[in-house]
Amino acid sequence: MDDPKQNIEEHENCLEGCHQRTSSRSEKTKQALITRLNRIEGQVRGIKGMIEKDIYCDDVLIQIAAVQSAMKSVSKLLLENHMKSCLISRIQAGENEVVDELLYTIEKMMK
Repeated sequence: MDDPKQNIEEHENCLEGCHQRTSSRSEKTKQALITRLNRIEGQVRGIKGMIEKDIYCDDVLIQIAAVQSAMKSVSKLLLENHMKSCLISRIQAGENEVVDELLYTIEKMMK
């Protein structure tokens, strides 16, 4: 059986042109993720502007915490979608190594 940690590390180190794994997300889920990421992108630009304007550190740190929380929310939504679709499909196809891949991913998320 393949080492899921090695598979994921190889995937992370993949150069352009390598085969990319794909997921099928509903348009609703995809749009929800994109909307949240667009909002986060705006928040990050706002934080950059705060730094450029020498805004008080506590105020900047509060905005950074808000971005971190928003990213966790995106991660939770994506993880939920992954478990309800990709994970189930792969287990049903007999690809039980997906469980080890998920455990490795969750370990990375919790750091």
